[in-house]
Amino acid sequence: MNDDKEPQGNPWIKSALIWAGVLVALLMVVTMFEGRSAGTVGTGIAYSDFRAKVQDNQVKEVAVAPDRITGVLANNQKFSTVPVNDPGLTTLLDDYGVKYSGQAEEQPSVWMILIYQSLPFLLILGIAFFVLRQMQKGGGASGAMGFGKSKAKLLTEKSGRVTFDDVAGIDEAREELQEIVEFLKDPGKFARLGGKIPKGALLVGSPGTGKTLLARAIAGEAGVPFFTISGSDFVEMFVGVGASRVRDMFEQAKKNAPCIVFIDEIDAVGRHRGAGLGNGNDEREQTLNQLLVEMDGFEANEGIIIIAATNRPDVLDPALLRPGRFDRQVVVPRPDIDGRVKILEVHMKKVPLAPDVDGRTIARGTPGFSGADLANLVNEAALMAARRGKRLVAMSEFEAAKDKVMMGAERRSMVMTEDEKKMTAYHEAGHAIVAVHEPASDPIHKATIIPRGRALGMVMRLPERDSYSYHRDKMYANLAVSMGGRVAEELIFGHDKVSSGASSDIQYATRLARDMVTQWGMSDKLGPLQYEEQQGETFLGYSQSQRVHMSNETAKAIDQEIRSIVETGYGRATDLLKKHETQLHLLANALLEYETLSGDEIKTLLDKGEITREDGTKIKPSSIPAVGTSIPRSGRRKGPFGDAAPQGA
Repeated sequence: MNDDKEPQGNPWIKSALIWAGVLVALLMVVTMFEGRSAGTVGTGIAYSDFRAKVQDNQVKEVAVAPDRITGVLANNQKFSTVPVNDPGLTTLLDDYGVKYSGQAEEQPSVWMILIYQSLPFLLILGIAFFVLRQMQKGGGASGAMGFGKSKAKLLTEKSGRVTFDDVAGIDEAREELQEIVEFLKDPGKFARLGGKIPKGALLVGSPGTGKTLLARAIAGEAGVPFFTISGSDFVEMFVGVGASRVRDMFEQAKKNAPCIVFIDEIDAVGRHRGAGLGNGNDEREQTLNQLLVEMDGFEANEGIIIIAATNRPDVLDPALLRPGRFDRQVVVPRPDIDGRVKILEVHMKKVPLAPDVDGRTIARGTPGFSGADLANLVNEAALMAARRGKRLVAMSEFEAAKDKVMMGAERRSMVMTEDEKKMTAYHEAGHAIVAVHEPASDPIHKATIIPRGRALGMVMRLPERDSYSYHRDKMYANLAVSMGGRVAEELIFGHDKVSSGASSDIQYATRLARDMVTQWGMSDKLGPLQYEEQQGETFLGYSQSQRVHMSNETAKAIDQEIRSIVETGYGRATDLLKKHETQLHLLANALLEYETLSGDEIKTLLDKGEITREDGTKIKPSSIPAVGTSIPRSGRRKGPFGDAAPQGA
């Protein structure tokens, strides 16, 4: 933090002006000396020419000095020459009637001597002062000598003012922080009842949920100085630098109180102490100790509110989380469907929309999206509309952008044989048919055999509403849907032609069955007991787990139950596809012909046997295809649920 009131401007321009001033001064001094000499010397000639001119009566008068002879020619032109050892010079001048006089050696003035001798020292001192000034400019942390200064920056409205109107979808978190703003504006309202301003608030949430946006909104609403810094800015290679920066940050904050200090990613400096890494005097622990003392030590920091953000609250030191330091822990969750609608409305204000755009439909199709994900979705839709040369962003662009974000870009350049396309179409049709006939399954949103990302095809299902827990019937339905693609391949192409495309289906089904048995107590044989415990945070959608101590018999029983549950889903998928084999052929042919079908089109196709699209095109594929006899084993196909996983699974 920098409290100095220095003039604003480009530092490179200031440096250039200073150096230009130094060069101009040097040029002036040199010019002064040269001009002085030039004014007294005149035109230089050789001594032999001087003697010749005397003998030719061309010299009017001369002045003889120990080191130089100057004079005037007959034509009044001044000249000068350097004398040599010539004892007969005066005799020569007398013989030819030249007027001559002696001249003492010119001595510079005292001031000129002082300037001449002190100029190098003044120049060295000026350069040294300028270098040191640049190294610790403003006493800040940008200079080499300012590494102990805080790197916190004062947030101004120049960077774009954000208010609570720009924060949507996280109403509870916004209300918690809005109260802090009201306290800063009118502390007497709370002080009358004995309330004290909170010293700190910790924002906890997944990446992209809007923690930093909330902090900027506080800055925009409060009307008080707002300093922002990252936790990693405290930690340096040198021991004690981080603690010095913490002290400097709070000193500057006291000068600007009441104010707010926002520390982003505080887990970089606030991790557990004494974890066995390093010793008690390492840099990070000293920095944390200084932060703890400054936040709640012997010296009170009235009017300074600390707001910190992290997505790893489990690694923070307990002393940092206690009341008196962080009085409030505000959870910033991923938004629900209503929150997503509000977030989309905020971002859609910045783009021109077509009349057919429905924010709730988009929100329903994006479960689990954070605020940053939704902002990216709107931006992708706008970019797609611009590429297509449109003036308005229509619903088709939002659907295409959603597919691109969730499933990856289309790979239409990928060359697939007809047999591979047919295998993919039946695989996806198997997922879709089982999903349609499983009552507890989420409805189908879209089915496609266009390769996207690493998937050769995909069936996307969307829940009717946000789900915060799963029921047993839905889990068994999801298991059956995940096995639908594998079962369809086996029924249509035979046991020997089953492909590796169901690898992600099997992976999902095994993981779901394991959680049902070991964590959720959904095995009648093993009972409602926990056999595995979570280890650490979720990483890339997978949570590490470790089995608790158990006997070999129990471990064997767990494996048997997992296999039994997966095989139950496999059996349910087999029964449904055998019962509705005609619909399987119908849907597979439709996918082969039109590549992508919406959920409503699939439902209409299965009910009426044909579809009439918006452009009047009728889809009426044949129900029984001519299956080739030489269908090769297809490549690995991935997708949600092995190309049909429900969102949020």
